[in-house]
Amino acid sequence: MKKLFGLMIAFLIVQSAFAQRAGGFRFGMDLGAAVPQNGGIGALLNLEPQILLKDNLAFGVRFGVAGLAKDVTYYNISEDYEGEVSGNASITGTLNYYFNKGNSRVAPYLGAGFGYYALSSVRIDSNDIDQEEVGNLEASFAWAPMVRAGVELGKFRLGAEYNLVPPSNLQNLSGQVIGEAINQYFGFTLGLTIGGGKWGK
Repeated sequence: MKKLFGLMIAFLIVQSAFAQRAGGFRFGMDLGAAVPQNGGIGALLNLEPQILLKDNLAFGVRFGVAGLAKDVTYYNISEDYEGEVSGNASITGTLNYYFNKGNSRVAPYLGAGFGYYALSSVRIDSNDIDQEEVGNLEASFAWAPMVRAGVELGKFRLGAEYNLVPPSNLQNLSGQVIGEAINQYFGFTLGLTIGGGKWGK
C-alpha cells in the first residue's frame, strides 16, 4: 500500500513539471468557509480528482463535506431558531473551464456540477421550544446542482461556489410538516492542485 501511494505521488510530481495537456490527471483539495443562504456559518472540505478532457477543460468528481450552523424556520412560530448540523456530505460530478491559452500562470475558471447530497439531522438550539412538540429534521438525501468560479495561481486556487440544495422538511412527532431548514449555501475556498501539468510556459 505504501509503495502504491508513493508511486502515485511520484506520478503527480512528474506530471506537474509539464504544461497542462488533455489526458492529464489532477487532484485538488479545497478548504474554506460555508455560509448558509439564510444566515449562519460553517466550514467545508472538498477533495476532487480531475482528468483534463482538453488543455483547459477538466472533468472531476468532488467529494465534499460541509458542517453548518443555520436557521430553522417554523411555520407557526414567528421567530427563526438556530439549528446545528453535524455535517452534510456530497458526491458531485463537475466540469471546469479555464480561461488560459498556455501563456500565463494565472487561470480564471468557471465550473458547474450536479451531485448527490446526504443531509444530516438538525438539533434545535433553544430553551423556548418544547423539543417533543417540534420534533427533529431527520437525515435525508437530495440531488442538486452546484456552480462555482475562481482563479488558479500556479498550483494554488481561490474559489467561490454555490450549492443549490433543496430545503428539508421539519416534522413533529405526529408526522406533520411544521417547518423547514434551508440547505443552500455559499462556499469560499482556498485550495491546492497536484498533478495535471502547470499553467504557462
